[in-house]
Amino acid sequence: MGNTLSNFIMFFGTSIMGISGTLVGIAVAMASLWDGVSDPLVGYLSDNTKNKFFGRRLGYMFFGSFAIALLNILIWTMPASLSEGGKFVWLLLSMLAIESANTFFGTPYSALGIDLAPDYNEQNKVQSYKTIFSIIGMILPSIFVYLFMPSISLGIQTEFSQEGYINIAYVNSALVLISSSIVVWGCLKQVQKRNNVYLLSFKKEKFSLGKLLSGYLEVLKKRDFRAVILGYSMALIASAFLTGVGMHLFTYCYHFSSTQISILLFALFGGAIISQPLWLKVSKRLDKKKALIISLSLIVCGIALTTLTFLFRTFISPAKMFYLVLPCIIFCGMGAGAMYSLPMSMYADVVTLEIYKTGKNNAGAYSGFFTFTYNLANSIALLIMGFLLDLIKFDSSQPVQAMSVQNGLGIIVFCGCAIALAGSIILFSNYSVKRSDVLKIQLMLNRENKNSQTANK
Repeated sequence: MGNTLSNFIMFFGTSIMGISGTLVGIAVAMASLWDGVSDPLVGYLSDNTKNKFFGRRLGYMFFGSFAIALLNILIWTMPASLSEGGKFVWLLLSMLAIESANTFFGTPYSALGIDLAPDYNEQNKVQSYKTIFSIIGMILPSIFVYLFMPSISLGIQTEFSQEGYINIAYVNSALVLISSSIVVWGCLKQVQKRNNVYLLSFKKEKFSLGKLLSGYLEVLKKRDFRAVILGYSMALIASAFLTGVGMHLFTYCYHFSSTQISILLFALFGGAIISQPLWLKVSKRLDKKKALIISLSLIVCGIALTTLTFLFRTFISPAKMFYLVLPCIIFCGMGAGAMYSLPMSMYADVVTLEIYKTGKNNAGAYSGFFTFTYNLANSIALLIMGFLLDLIKFDSSQPVQAMSVQNGLGIIVFCGCAIALAGSIILFSNYSVKRSDVLKIQLMLNRENKNSQTANK
């Protein structure tokens, strides 16, 4: 559901519903910003929740999933008869609502991964498995586009295109309920087992917005927290440019059909899944930081190769060009495999070290700070993208865009991705945590746990 929104909402709003790029950018950016602001708040609530049945995390996830499923359908059923202002208000309110519901699921979910697997190697495995299923969630929208959208250049036959998105929304909402049920009920016994230990030392902290804000600023002052949080945010900005304006690029510049675009999306995220075992081995041999920088460099190379196909697109037919673009996208996907897993694992390591130093398990708040930052960065990127679409005079009513508009789309996508990826590499280079640091702490934690168990007996 989330990936369908991030991949298609900009295109849906501008090309299908006819809303200006600036207005769509404002609506999506405000929703993304609110999502980021609400993350630390929900993280605090989760950290300070005392529930014998659901523990700290699962209750929020369980009820949040039902709200997500309902609100998701609301977004895509926007009445085409509304004025542009009415469509903007519909999009804004529905996006704010679904991001609120998504926060109640997503932030506790991120903290749950840290709670269940504090071990260095186990955390790497957990994040790799999470990434595989997360990327499956990224692939599904492209499969649904192939199944439910007419095989035409998107933006033409608006009525049929919106109907396809509505059908996709129904399927996505059903999958939200199924997958969230698997998470909640599958982890329930383990959570309840750990919850018995947690309740013995439970001390609820009094909420203070000022304390929460100061805690966020303190986190950003710490080198390793800052490296992962800001580095990952920059990497996601590159992803936002590729998926947010990539639909416009492939539709109006390469003249690919919806079927071809869905295959490209499948190739991008399929490459990320296939590469997971590779990056797991590389990170074990070279450590996580080096593996991640290598992966980001591969994405830069893939973007450079795709840029070459863009420059020669007028000399090659769309059918032949598709087979030149396809391997470039797969190459980008192979590099993106580590980008979707290693930063989360690295952040979990930093949080584990911080928990040991302070003696407080505020994994929910730390997860909230993490998501707040990349949502803030994402909201700024979306706002810029919407503004740039209007700046280059993109017109959704024209199935064939002027050459100046096509060149503008290429500049937005390729320059945006390259700049963001370069910034991400620089930021991740400042990360200093090594495997030995985390393993040393874990050995000490294991000894303390054994001593505590012996004392209790």
